Amino acid sequence: MFRLETEVDRTRRDLLRSRLLATNTEASPVLRALRGTPAERESALHVWALDPGGELAGGLVGHTWTTWLHVTYLWVDARHRGTGLGSALLAEAERTAREQRGCDRVRLETWDFQAPEFYRRRGYEVVCVIEDYPPGLTEFTLTKRLA
Repeated sequence: MFRLETEVDRTRRDLLRSRLLATNTEASPVLRALRGTPAERESALHVWALDPGGELAGGLVGHTWTTWLHVTYLWVDARHRGTGLGSALLAEAERTAREQRGCDRVRLETWDFQAPEFYRRRGYEVVCVIEDYPPGLTEFTLTKRLA
């Protein structure tokens, strides 16, 4: 018989993570080969756009891991939308990931009211659609191969 608990417990979370990491490493030759290499760790990648007054006009926050760039956030202030700033931020992140970190792919998530068409126009393909996440919205996962 097991006792199930629903409390938040950081110590158990960390133990669970380390055990899952060990299980995955044992089961996957790919993950095993990554262990102990620089590619094993996520490395933050941020790109910022400042207006002439030094105010934040837009930015991209993501990270690289193995040969992938994961874009977590891409935002452009409403005053600067339609100027190409979003494209410039994304292109700079892709360039940095490709040239400085050896990445050959990108992934990101966006909702239907945000920017799926923006990404499609830049060569991204939809690989996953989750309807009603959250209820009333659709989430898209998109990927792109970097040249």
